[in-house]
Amino acid sequence: MSEKDVLAERFEANRSKLRAVAYRMLGSTAEADDAVQEAWLRLSRTDTTGVDNLAAWLTTVVGRICLDMLRSRGSRHEESLDARTVEPVATADRTDPEQQALLADSVGLALLVVLETLNPIERLAFVLHDMFAVSFDEIAPIVGRSPAAARQLASRARRRIQADAATPEADVSRQRAIVDAFLTAARGGEFSTLLTLLDPDVVVRADGAAVRMGATAGVRGSEAVAGFFAGRAPSARLALIDGAPGAVVVRGGQTRIAVSFIVTEGRIIGLDVVADPEQLGELDIALVDG
Repeated sequence: MSEKDVLAERFEANRSKLRAVAYRMLGSTAEADDAVQEAWLRLSRTDTTGVDNLAAWLTTVVGRICLDMLRSRGSRHEESLDARTVEPVATADRTDPEQQALLADSVGLALLVVLETLNPIERLAFVLHDMFAVSFDEIAPIVGRSPAAARQLASRARRRIQADAATPEADVSRQRAIVDAFLTAARGGEFSTLLTLLDPDVVVRADGAAVRMGATAGVRGSEAVAGFFAGRAPSARLALIDGAPGAVVVRGGQTRIAVSFIVTEGRIIGLDVVADPEQLGELDIALVDG
């Protein structure tokens, strides 16, 4: 086996973790894949003889790539994460270890929505440290701060997430009514009705397979989301997805698309569109009659 083959094999052993880091940073499977691919290109051009811990080196590289991509969004005048950041009031960090573990393990759409309210370096510090146990000594050079300052960034991000993380609607029947109303309005092209069902800051995410089928990689804001869905979803059916009301498109007896909804205080704050067959196979889907 050649040296390049060995390097490629070591990279593949770390791919899933790198993709997880990138997805939590970027909130897009397509962009996460781009970041991981860029990491491989950088690795293939680098002399790694002096690299003692390849996994840590790759995590650092992916972190830097994601940080550059987040900053690039702002330079292209897309919705800037910095512009949406609100500095939290400094309070004592009362999080116990169990709560920290639960927070770090929560990687659903609700958390991604809140992560996007952080500025890029806060997001990077939180994701790398709280979710992937990267030390602040390693994070510091990536964000251009001291280890102590990097620790403060992660702590500030943690407080913000704890304060702003939306609590999903607990009443399943109410969730179902809202999702059902959304599907009816979408089929009928009722733009104004869709607006009443969507939170002003609603976020839609779609995986790569869904994008190839016509979805967009990411849509934000009630007007943009209402405009995208108005007149669509003619064949979407109400379903329970992992126990929560959602929608699916079934063709030839197989689920082709699944849409999960996050409903808070009577409005939809997030939609997650999945079309990748492997991911669909991991979902517990039950069609709802009527």
